[in-house]
Order: sequence, then C-alpha cells, then structure tokens
Amino acid sequence: MTKDNHLDTLLNIMHRLRDPESGCPWDKKQTFASVVPHTIEEVYELADAIELQDFSDLKGELGDLLFQVVFYAQIAKEQGLFEFSDILATLNEKLVRRHPHVFAQTEFENEQAIHANWEKEKQKERLLKANLMKQPDSVLDNIPLALPALNRAYKIQKRCANVGFDWAELEPVVAKIHEEIDEVLVEVKRTDLTDQQKQARIEDELGDLLFANVNLVRHLNADPETVLRQANRKFEKRFRLVELEVLKQGKKINACSLAELENIWNWVKKL
Repeated sequence: MTKDNHLDTLLNIMHRLRDPESGCPWDKKQTFASVVPHTIEEVYELADAIELQDFSDLKGELGDLLFQVVFYAQIAKEQGLFEFSDILATLNEKLVRRHPHVFAQTEFENEQAIHANWEKEKQKERLLKANLMKQPDSVLDNIPLALPALNRAYKIQKRCANVGFDWAELEPVVAKIHEEIDEVLVEVKRTDLTDQQKQARIEDELGDLLFANVNLVRHLNADPETVLRQANRKFEKRFRLVELEVLKQGKKINACSLAELENIWNWVKKL
C-alpha cells in the first residue's frame, strides 16, 4: 500500500466512524469542543514518549495525534467549513511564505534575522485576522487561553520582548524575583484582612512571583514547561527511591519523622 493510500484509508475510516447510520455511537456525537480534551491529552502522551525516548511508542502517539487532526477535518467537512486537503494547502502556503530563505532565495545575515522575519510574518497574520474581526491588533493576539499557564506566560513575555519591552540584563530579572518574594511575605504577615481577603492577595502575589520566575527561565534560554517537567520527573524518581529505602528498613513512610526522610533523601541525592 502506498503512502497516499494510507492517508486515503485513514480519511475513509474517519468518514465511516462518523456515518450517521452505521458509524460509531461515540464518534458520531463528538463536536469540535468535545474532542479538544482528547487532543490535549494526546499531545502530552506524545511529549512523554519523546521525553522517555520511547521511540517504539512514539510512532503510535504520532498516529493518535494525526487522528485528532483528521477528526476535526471530518467535522468541518460535515459542516461545510473546510476539508483535510484545505488544511494541507494552508499549511504548505504558510511554511513556504515563512521560509523565504529556503524557497525564495532570500538571504539573511544570521539566524536572528531569520527569526525576526518569521515574527514579522506572524505579525502580518495577526493583523489580517484582527482586521477581519474588526478589532485593534495587539502583539498578544492569538496566544491560546487553553495553553498551560507556564507556556502562556512564556509566550506573552516573548511577544513583549519582540517589541522591546524587556530587560537587556539578567540582574533586574533576578531582582524582580526577590521583590516578588518580599511582596508575598508582606501579604502572609498581614493581620488587617479577613482570611478570604488575605488568601486572595497572597495568591495574587504568588502569581506575580511565578510570572517573574518564568521570565528568568526565558532569559536563560530555557523553556519553563520543559524544565518543570524535568524537575517533576527528577523529584518523582528520587521520592520513589526514598519509598523503597523506607520499605527496606521495614517502616511505613507516614510513620517516619521528617528528619528521617530528609536523611534518606540526601542519601538518595548522593547516589
């Protein structure tokens, strides 16, 4: 079977799954909105496979993600909006237009110039969309609200940095984090508010602190979602080893003192 036939087969399978009479009851009742949570889950499963370097599983996860695209395309086709071929045509045009140094013999001095042109093209797209919707355009347009908060903070900061709203040095970025920590502690120590008011103000300052930390990660050329995922995985690995060591000692973890657990934790770190 040729590659083209594989794609045709997939589109036909999707069509049959959505057939009003003979299709799958679950697939038939899905909408754009109802499929979204499954798409998000598939993206994270794909990310896990890559992070774990489970390349045998990666093929399947990529297929699951492709199926999500085909699902949306089928729903759109049924509503007369567009078809799968229109998705491919739009993507092809966008990629060629955003890479003139590859497809149009345009020359750029360096990678930074290529990136600047990329952002320029994206800004044109945002402006066109804003004009179509008869709204004033903003550099913050089209940053999805459904993004994980860390990723969205990162994208907001990058967009602002592209128009010059950013520190050039690392020192004020770090100073801002210390400032936000102090402001959190000020709210923690307040005694003139109700518990509800106090908690709201603490959470407000904690948000500022997290946002400032994302800014530090960005200035150090890292991705906040990636580094936090790595930290989660590292903590989980170490804590599981702590649990195993406690079990070897014939104890239950909730019966150990904090000092005992910290000693085991430090021992695990040295491993």
